[in-house]
Amino acid sequence: MTLQALLAEVEPDWFRDGGEPLPPDLLRRARGSRLGRRLLARGLIGDGAVDALLAPRPGHDPATIAMRWPKARVERLARDLGVLAHAPAIRGEVRREPVRRLKRALGNSYLLALDPSVWDAQLPPAVVRELGAGLEQALVAGGADDDAPLLALFARQGRQELRAWAAHRDPALGEWVALLHPREPAMPTVLPERPVLLLCTHHETRAAKA
Repeated sequence: MTLQALLAEVEPDWFRDGGEPLPPDLLRRARGSRLGRRLLARGLIGDGAVDALLAPRPGHDPATIAMRWPKARVERLARDLGVLAHAPAIRGEVRREPVRRLKRALGNSYLLALDPSVWDAQLPPAVVRELGAGLEQALVAGGADDDAPLLALFARQGRQELRAWAAHRDPALGEWVALLHPREPAMPTVLPERPVLLLCTHHETRAAKA
């Protein structure tokens, strides 16, 4: 897999120059050269923070991270991390209709939020209230039938949790997530290191067995 294939994981509209999409001809020529692809990749994040992903290292291909973590797998992992981060609020929700909505939207991931062996979900009361308020907002925004606001909430939170963890444990993965989902506003993170590592390992192992 080449760096060009890695870039194909990213939406073309994110290659921007002065806030406008690059001209198609320039984009095509840039993708056709090694230097052009590297410059495009570095330009995907405003601060150019892709040093670990693109760093030249013996036996290292920048596209390896895309093979280990294709976009769909990152999204599944992020959603599970977001669900787990909201575990205190999910465990505290006892109303019949919200519980039904959460079970419908999350499937087996709902059980993840209830499992104390993954995370005990012990947080300061103020943080739990904030998580609960965000969950309630998403429930109300979706009405009775639309799970999209809930899933978007979990995905956003999960990406923040993953990037915060990866900054110390797997910088290239963190930069890859930032390439796939650039310019997201920062959100407070709540998960300790162990449950994030546990879920990352689980998703990678499950993919290897598939």
